[in-house]
Amino acid sequence: MIDLYTWGTPNGRKVSIMLEATGLPYRVHPINILADDQFKPDFLRISPNNKVPAITDEDGPNGQQIQLFESGAILIYLAEKTGNFMPTDPLKRIECLQWLMWQMGGFGPMLGQAHHFNRFAKEAVPYAQQRYNEEARRLWGVLDKHLSGRTFILDQDLSIADFAIYPWTCRYQWQTIELDDFPNVSAWMAKMGKIEFVQRGMSIP
Repeated sequence: MIDLYTWGTPNGRKVSIMLEATGLPYRVHPINILADDQFKPDFLRISPNNKVPAITDEDGPNGQQIQLFESGAILIYLAEKTGNFMPTDPLKRIECLQWLMWQMGGFGPMLGQAHHFNRFAKEAVPYAQQRYNEEARRLWGVLDKHLSGRTFILDQDLSIADFAIYPWTCRYQWQTIELDDFPNVSAWMAKMGKIEFVQRGMSIP
């Protein structure tokens, strides 16, 4: 049994989508980040960086219990555990990891900054808003160009790269993004949004 510690954030929903996609049995433990649950000692023992999501797996490598934080690491672990949603072909595998790292290193952090300064900062900081909104548009442009003529991030193969990127695109309004400006991303989002396990994953917790 896997225990998922999460909240309704894009990073949290990457993992709930993956768990729904694989059919692995799991329990959800909501970590209310608005109430500072992420700083409680019990959670910090699992996620010392005080961020969601995190998991524990009673049936980890060599039958030993494992605990993991960092959403990208969790996606790779679950893909390797199940043999699903990450290619075994070396070239395809590295392409998958490339786009996962793109999300982890840029698309998530930069869009997260746009969310903060557009919605949560106690006072408007025009310089920061302009900086992160422009970077959001640039990153959306990279994704839109990549998705031209493709069904998914790896063309025809649905992968953890899709699961990592999709929840962040769903908050496009927080990034002042107009979907009409990025038709390839918009079409991909529509496909992703129709997948039943994606819908279930996006509703957790």
